[in-house]
Amino acid sequence: MNNIQPIKAASCAASLLQFDPTATIIRMPELVAITGLARPTVYKRLKDDPTFPRSVPLSDSKSRGAPVGWVLGEVQEWVRKRIALRGEAA
Repeated sequence: MNNIQPIKAASCAASLLQFDPTATIIRMPELVAITGLARPTVYKRLKDDPTFPRSVPLSDSKSRGAPVGWVLGEVQEWVRKRIALRGEAA
C-alpha cells in the first residue's frame, strides 16, 4: 500500500543537471538559497542594484503579488561575479 519512496539527494541533484540554466525559472525560495540574501534584501537589490538579475513575470497580471521568477543562469552568473569581486577587494 505504501509505494512512496524517499528521494535520494544524488538522484535529485542529477535530475537538476539536466535542466538548461538559461531556460530554467526559479522562484523566491531558490533565489534566497542560491544568493544567501534575505527576501527583503532581494527586493532592495531589485530596486537599487542594476547588476542584480531582473525578475521574469510568470503571468499577465500587473497587480502586486503577481507571480515572478528568475532565470537560474542569470542568478548563477551574478553570484559568480560577486565571488570574483571578493578577490579584487583584497
